[in-house]
Amino acid sequence: MSIIEHNILFIDIETVPILHAFEELPSRLSALWEKKSQRINPSNLTLDELFVEKAGIYAEFGKIVVIGLGYLTKKEEDNGLTLKIKTIANQDEHVLLIEFSNLLKQFSNNNSLKLCAHNGKEFDYPFISRRLLINGIKLPEILNLQGKKPWEVAHLDTMEMWKFGDWKSYTSLELLAASLNVQSSKSDLDGSQVGRTYYETKDLDRIATYCGRDVEVTVKVYQKLINDKRDIEHTEFIT
Repeated sequence: MSIIEHNILFIDIETVPILHAFEELPSRLSALWEKKSQRINPSNLTLDELFVEKAGIYAEFGKIVVIGLGYLTKKEEDNGLTLKIKTIANQDEHVLLIEFSNLLKQFSNNNSLKLCAHNGKEFDYPFISRRLLINGIKLPEILNLQGKKPWEVAHLDTMEMWKFGDWKSYTSLELLAASLNVQSSKSDLDGSQVGRTYYETKDLDRIATYCGRDVEVTVKVYQKLINDKRDIEHTEFIT
């Protein structure tokens, strides 16, 4: 029998603008994007250029197209680790989030379950939670922070672990992996290209592969941060 190691579900998300171009926004949102652009546009891009480049990182103007999940297992009779990775990809965000919520319920039978993501506290966890509410979906308990004390929040963040209390700078997953000698997840795609890949080439499978690789790197970075020297003997991508 296999058990989940560390009781952790590792996650990563890929997000894109809610529409292909600024001109497609309804008037209410377009006016609000124009107002927001006055604060986030140091390069003086056009409204459309800024929307294409930045809208995907704001939950009010972006949506999730892929969620990657990973967890380590070991057999009771030995110490060998297997990494299992699943990616949920769908152009219909509501369908994607329902599937994700159902998966969380399956894993959350264990009350000690934790989530782990890189920069998760600043991005992944709040973005998912906001998009769940926008889609009219009840927050899974592990994402619902209302009324919880800080020590009751089961969220880990590899970037926060690396900071050691230093809040001055952002460290990308790629940089942290390089610093800890973890093999890169990067191929011919990076985060800045996800939106264009989604809208121009419609290659959701390519985005899902990229997301799954980021999950794998996050797991290995986490191992380094807790000084877990065991090798992952097998990585299994599950459907």
